[in-house]
This record gives sequence, C-alpha cells and structure tokens, in this order.
Amino acid sequence: ENRVQEAQAKWPALREGYPDVRLHLVGQLQSNKAAVAVALFDAIHSVDRPSLVAALARAMESGRRPDCFVQVNIGDEPQKGGCAVADLPALLAEVRAAGLPLAGLMAVPPADTEAAPFFALLAKLAADNGVTGLSMGMSGDYETAVMLGASHVRVGTALFGAR
Repeated sequence: ENRVQEAQAKWPALREGYPDVRLHLVGQLQSNKAAVAVALFDAIHSVDRPSLVAALARAMESGRRPDCFVQVNIGDEPQKGGCAVADLPALLAEVRAAGLPLAGLMAVPPADTEAAPFFALLAKLAADNGVTGLSMGMSGDYETAVMLGASHVRVGTALFGAR
C-alpha cells in the first residue's frame, strides 16, 4: 500500500479472511501516522528522517514491531523522500539506537534513466553499513533490481494497473 488511510479503510476486514498476509507500506509516512502504521503494517519501507524514527519507536512500545527499511534518496532528487546518501550512516545509527527492526534499505531511482547504477549504489551502501535487505525495483525495472540483489520489489502497477 502507498497510503496509510487507504490501507486503514480496507485491510482490517481483508485480514480477517487472510491472516497470513503481510502488509507493506511503500509510500511516504508522516510522523503523526506512525502509530496507525505500526498497528496496521508488517513492514514500513519509507523510514527517512530522525523524527520518524522517534515516532516509530514510541509507537512500537505497543508491542507490534514491523520491519523497517531506511529510504535513501539515491538520485538526490528534491521532490523525493529519503535521506541523503551522506546522512545514511547517522540515520542508521539512530534506527539501531532506537531499537527499530532494521530490515534493509529502500530506494527509488530517478525516472527515465538507467536504474542499474542506482541499484548497485544502494547494494554497496547496504554492504558498507552492515544491512542485508534491499527494497528496490518497481514494475518497470524489477528484473534489473533482482539481478543486483533486491530482496523486495514493488510491482503494484504490474499487478493492479496504474492508479
């Protein structure tokens, strides 16, 4: 799911019939929605700033502990979420100090450009920082992402069509 509100409206009822389904939030998360996200999702792919780390840590005091992927703004694009590459070690230290379940790194490369160099950079950043999971690749480039080590891909458009 891309949006907390949309997931909140449909997933509680769907989960009753499918209790083993794992729900991932792949869209941006506002700090004020951290508690709802922790209660609803099994993984959050958009941890990108210290204030969100703090909000998630508080929300996880409830006992639910979804996997967390730190989002990196791999293309240094001002319109996209994610921490700057230079800020990644500090943000990872905050995630670890807060006790969040760190599952990996996530990135969305710039549109209309070859994704492979960006996926390779994310894999290197993960290795350099002792992180194993890689959430990278979408409907148009998931094959390249898998070849470069993706553990998670986001293929909603391929499955459900354009929004």
